[in-house]
Amino acid sequence: MNLVLIIISAVLVNNFVMSRFLGICPFLGVSKRLDTALGMSAAVTFVMALASLFTYFVNLLLVRLEIEYLRTIAFILVIASLVQLVEIVLQKVSPTLHKSMGVYLPLITTNCAVLGVANINVNEGYGLLESVVNGTAAAIGFALALILFAGVRERLENSAVPKALRGTPIALIAAGLMAIAFMGFAGLG
Repeated sequence: MNLVLIIISAVLVNNFVMSRFLGICPFLGVSKRLDTALGMSAAVTFVMALASLFTYFVNLLLVRLEIEYLRTIAFILVIASLVQLVEIVLQKVSPTLHKSMGVYLPLITTNCAVLGVANINVNEGYGLLESVVNGTAAAIGFALALILFAGVRERLENSAVPKALRGTPIALIAAGLMAIAFMGFAGLG
């Protein structure tokens, strides 16, 4: 039952983009096209899930060595290594997707949502399974927000938007409305 609550909370109630406002840079930057949003979603899901797994063990090591103050640096090193792995694989498997993601793929390293989930896992005192479930569910929530927003932005491109609101202004308005909609899930957690 606890795992179900973690999943619902991470995906809907405490969505990293819509409720915690983490990971906004790739959310706004990669959401112009649905195919790019799908690729970024897969990359972030992979990195967040594995980062939750590896940072659990890194944190145990840091606690054992009594050097918890190095947690942020150690977590960033783990995340950077995972992102580098994703970038190498994506470059080999799908060069077009790698190119379309541009600078946003290496920016997963500094995506505060990825570091945020690792810190939340430690601060909440989650065990190994809970950490991985929370990391994966948070990534699914990020992907949900990113894919929904990409769909909205594609529809906005073909809509009669006033000239003054075209581009970034209407995207920010749409993102704000989506965040308000996600607030409706607040009673579930």
